[in-house]
Amino acid sequence: MEDLSKYIIHKKGSIPLILSVPHGGEVFCKEIPTRSSGILGIDKNTISLAQKLIEHIQNTYRDRNYQIEKPSIIYCNIARNKIDLNRPIEKAFDQSSVLAKNVYQFYHGTLRKYINYNIETFNRSLILDIHGFETKSRPKGFRDVDIIIGTNNLKSLYAKALKKKDWSKNIRGEIVKKFLELEIPIAPGHQRRREYVLSGGYITKKYGASNIKNSQAMQIEFSDRIRIHNENLKTLVLKSLAETIFKEFNSINLLHD
Repeated sequence: MEDLSKYIIHKKGSIPLILSVPHGGEVFCKEIPTRSSGILGIDKNTISLAQKLIEHIQNTYRDRNYQIEKPSIIYCNIARNKIDLNRPIEKAFDQSSVLAKNVYQFYHGTLRKYINYNIETFNRSLILDIHGFETKSRPKGFRDVDIIIGTNNLKSLYAKALKKKDWSKNIRGEIVKKFLELEIPIAPGHQRRREYVLSGGYITKKYGASNIKNSQAMQIEFSDRIRIHNENLKTLVLKSLAETIFKEFNSINLLHD
């Protein structure tokens, strides 16, 4: 099999969090045919965003005099018009491409390996599947936001339905609360208005709690204002998200190699 390390970059972390970035690649691999249908655009700067988030997580642990921890990360360098890793295999690429099939299977196999490691080591695992959206592309009639969280109606966080009073008592609720306090618009986040929320794609659903015991998954979408246009906003968002992640995971009895 061809060496796939130039296409899929991954590294195991020390807390039960996995950052997945399936649509950030910008390599237009000639060996893989261009897809003929579906969304083809790149989620620009999502790879660098995930890398910056790891830096902020490490800094958060350091600033609080904790042992420095970091999540696992996996991302693909190949452009989305060649392979879409957030789709079922039969819809993800031109099925004539053996290379695309190998890349797809390696990405998802690595995700599953990290999930299994986290569950065996920490008795839990959480994926943050990182994406981007363009603010101008949001449907009319919905409020403008900078962050969208998808959890398949909480099914990717909990295998059993929650009572409404408990909907916010989880990491999604803590993220929403944090950004509402900062007056950074996030969806879901406005109880009195109809929300336009992406429920999460294939990765969120496949690796969430409804399919894997003790595994949770969230799709988190960042606007182009955060990813591209406003460095101060990007720094504030990533620092705040890192603080929420620290709060979620710092009390775990971590096991190290």
